[in-house]
Amino acid sequence: MDAIKATEYARALYSAHGDKAELEAAQKMRACEDAGKDGEAADWKAVRQAIRALRGPNQA
Repeated sequence: MDAIKATEYARALYSAHGDKAELEAAQKMRACEDAGKDGEAADWKAVRQAIRALRGPNQA
């Protein structure tokens, strides 16, 4: 998955799930890793990173 597609997925997931979007992407990434679907896991990792970039830095 290219960066543009990952960002599109990230925006859609973030608008649907808000702050829980990163958790959702992480769970899907882990499920793909456990199932041996390394390509899909890498896609979800890219989506997770894009969500993290959309959210910005954590507040202390």
